[in-house]
Amino acid sequence: MRDPRRWGRAVCFAGLALFATPAFALEISADALGRLSTADVVILGEIHDNPEHHRNQALAVAALKPRALVFEMLTPQQAMQTPPDRSDAAGLARAFDWQNSGWPDFAMYHPIFAAAPEARIYGGDLPPGDARLAVSEGAAPVFGADAPRYGLTAPLSPDDQSRREAEQRDAHCNALPEDLLPGMVEAQRLRDAALARAVVQALDETGGPVAVITGSGHARVDVGVPAVLDLVVPQARVLSVGQIEAPAAAEQPYDLWIVTPPAARDDPCATFAADPPQGG
Repeated sequence: MRDPRRWGRAVCFAGLALFATPAFALEISADALGRLSTADVVILGEIHDNPEHHRNQALAVAALKPRALVFEMLTPQQAMQTPPDRSDAAGLARAFDWQNSGWPDFAMYHPIFAAAPEARIYGGDLPPGDARLAVSEGAAPVFGADAPRYGLTAPLSPDDQSRREAEQRDAHCNALPEDLLPGMVEAQRLRDAALARAVVQALDETGGPVAVITGSGHARVDVGVPAVLDLVVPQARVLSVGQIEAPAAAEQPYDLWIVTPPAARDDPCATFAADPPQGG
């Protein structure tokens, strides 16, 4: 697993060369996204329903001019339906059947597509039901033959497993039965690996650079897509940019990060209170 405490790849923006180590991993402003250096892979995290995060991603994509865009929000099959005209937001949404996807309003995502009209589009989402199957069966059998290469057959250390289960507990408002937590960790590992697999395909087919649009949880350098890519394509230069909402801790698990005001939203825990999940 990639260790951000020992990682020393140069990161450039605003005309300065810095190193992404704990001393130099940085909180940046959104303006700096227009001056990022080109890495092989730039992972642009988001909180899915925050419009400011999507505006920032579009700014970064326009500056990076990637040859490929990988979206967490699309399956590989959906990505293959991308129409040639990226300027037609309604046409794109129809091609992706976005209204039935469960993701936030496509109007927030369309500027990202339009920012790189020549980039090939790849999907890093899972087919319906795969994440649920990973909860009960584990990530490796669902992922398939490449599971060892992507680190899915290696058990987590007890400390790492405990920490990840605690994160799942917190993310689900302390509403999950305890016996579901290991399965939720497996589902998260599967999603990270699926996104990394799409990135590897994009690198192989286009040569990069590749920009990745995903939740900030998947952008984490310690446990997310960057950690998986470090196993599979350790020679690739990967830059992780997380976006989080205030209030935020002083240190974050990204190479660079941006703190924004929180989006207006209903209490996310209300859903769990009304319909608590059931354990097995």
